[in-house]
Amino acid sequence: MFIRSIVIFNMVAFFAGRGVMHLAYAEQLKKTKDVSDVKQKESQTTESRANEFTESVTGIQFVKVPGGCFSMGDTFGDGEKDEMPVHKVCVTDFAISKNNVTVSQYRLFVEATSYRTDAEKGGGCYIFNDRDWNKQTAINWQNPSFKQTDQHPVTCVSWNDAQAFTRWLNKLGTNKYRLPTEAEWEYAARSGGKKERFAGFSDQSQLYKYANFCDSNCEGKWKTVGQNDGYSGTSPVGNYLPNGLGLHDMTGNVWQWSSDRYNESFYSKSPKNNPQGTQSGYDRVVRGGSWLNGPNDVRAAGRNSCSQDYRSYDIGFRIVSPVE
Repeated sequence: MFIRSIVIFNMVAFFAGRGVMHLAYAEQLKKTKDVSDVKQKESQTTESRANEFTESVTGIQFVKVPGGCFSMGDTFGDGEKDEMPVHKVCVTDFAISKNNVTVSQYRLFVEATSYRTDAEKGGGCYIFNDRDWNKQTAINWQNPSFKQTDQHPVTCVSWNDAQAFTRWLNKLGTNKYRLPTEAEWEYAARSGGKKERFAGFSDQSQLYKYANFCDSNCEGKWKTVGQNDGYSGTSPVGNYLPNGLGLHDMTGNVWQWSSDRYNESFYSKSPKNNPQGTQSGYDRVVRGGSWLNGPNDVRAAGRNSCSQDYRSYDIGFRIVSPVE
């Protein structure tokens, strides 16, 4: 009995010792994993910072977008005629502003130049009243008919007004800021040309997490009930989840001017490399949809057009810069 007790005691001690060893080994693995996770996060943060820069005068943040090729157009088969045919397009490297140009950023330009927008010079800005769009003389970028802060996207600016902003900015530094081409815009919206119905995602039920669109807050008869993005007009920039490149509001909030002239059938004759749009016409392409639009109008492939002097309370812009 005594010998058996010793044997049992030794076995218990042996397995207890192995348990301590397993615990120690597990703790070591955990520490190694924690260190690895921290290093990975630090690496991702460093990489993210390396891919971004800030314009010094306005504080506009830019994200560098590596160029590439993608299938541009209605890849989901639920779009409009002008989104066809789907065609291969390649764009070179560029940088695009992380957010739409804000009220405060546009004010810097106005105060520095005493610039007056098309709305302020000629009859106001268009707003939607029940069934139709009407120009209201008292409506402009400072008073879009709804509450806004300095961090909201500037609206009631025409293509001409957006161009004037980029010209001013170019006089202040060495970068060549401009409006994005339609191809650059769609490539960036789709997280670098991925097959995404919206900017960064494809599931329509998730729209309220990524976008300010016509949901339960909207007065339109086409509103999507059951989703709530929290705003009935524009929302502050960067308020929703970004797409895969870290860009906000590429879906919804405000339509965004592009540099391209609009042509309904341009996709059938578009060049492959860095297309610039058609060479004639007065209307310019706007992209992304707005707080006033339903899901179909805020798709990444969706196209719309307005005359260069048109301005409404749901159109703004973002800008791009070349990458050296």
